[in-house]
Amino acid sequence: QVQLLESGGGLVQAGGSMRLSCVVSGGTFDAHGMGWFRQAPGKEREFIAAIDWTGSRTTDTESVKARFTISRDNRANTVYLQMHDLKPEDTAVYYCASAKKPWGSPAPGDYEYWGQGTQVTVSS
Repeated sequence: QVQLLESGGGLVQAGGSMRLSCVVSGGTFDAHGMGWFRQAPGKEREFIAAIDWTGSRTTDTESVKARFTISRDNRANTVYLQMHDLKPEDTAVYYCASAKKPWGSPAPGDYEYWGQGTQVTVSS
């Protein structure tokens, strides 16, 4: 059974930085693309970034492109989301997801497994 466990969330002041981690167990991590999504209260789940199985190609949404970076360590079965210059509007529950294919995508339906999420709160 594939399980995804996010960590690293919490409370940070605007302008601060935070790194989220997602450890994947029970599957062939290095054969799948990975993605990060977030969901703020009352809003739909939003795509943030995706990375392919080699880690050599990433896709980011425009609102975070210059501030967030996705990366992966296949030896550690872990995907990361480094976030800089955080803003109050970045407050959300952040989810990692394992793609059905070796590359990620912005579409939630392209992902097979999801973590439980980690709360990120940015204070102004």
